[in-house]
Amino acid sequence: MKTSQIMLLSAVALATLSISGIAGADEINKQGYMTDSRGDIVRSGTGLCWHTSDWTPAMAIEGCDPVTKKPAPVIADSAPKSAPKSAPVIAAPAPVVQAKNVFVPYTMQSEAFFAYNSTELSEHGKQKMNDEIIAKMQESPRDEIVVVTGYTDQIGSEDYNMKLSQRRADAVKTYMVDQGIDGDRIETVAKGEADPIVSCDNIKGKANHKNKALITCLQPNRRIVIDLSGEKVVRK
Repeated sequence: MKTSQIMLLSAVALATLSISGIAGADEINKQGYMTDSRGDIVRSGTGLCWHTSDWTPAMAIEGCDPVTKKPAPVIADSAPKSAPKSAPVIAAPAPVVQAKNVFVPYTMQSEAFFAYNSTELSEHGKQKMNDEIIAKMQESPRDEIVVVTGYTDQIGSEDYNMKLSQRRADAVKTYMVDQGIDGDRIETVAKGEADPIVSCDNIKGKANHKNKALITCLQPNRRIVIDLSGEKVVRK
């Protein structure tokens, strides 16, 4: 046999062994490649591996196709992480509530504050005003309105009684202002003989200043009514 033939056969045998070695090394990764009866990957004359119709780049093996190396798996840290610190809770300020301050209308008998047929407030009446009216108004400086209403009995003419009730209501307002109450908060109303509380129809005699029994009976009608109403700020 010629030397050239011997060399050719040796080269073929060598290539065959080399191919078989590659195929054997990747036996478990041959999916997607054509194999022969021995399980070796079939190659072309230029050494290329034959693919099956199912081949995808993910099936590539070294020696046949470029292999993309998979990134190393990330191992999760099993150590517990401390919870983020929450922001401190700041208590909201207490709301300011508008609360309505309601007063029951206060009625003063005129005889306790004024002498009969007089418009001058007595010392006793001033003290009662200080204790029962002025103090309440000073505690509630935001009361929007104070109404002072004057009444008389039916003794005397209607016109005279209307003016008398007005003068008495004005006298009460004047005293309130002297005690520091804002005059703009005070309104005066004259009602004269209107809205009597008692009638005294059973008292005999003329209706005049000489009928002492009638004057005494009609005392509840001679009155001053003070209404306080409004709002003040209170904090709950």
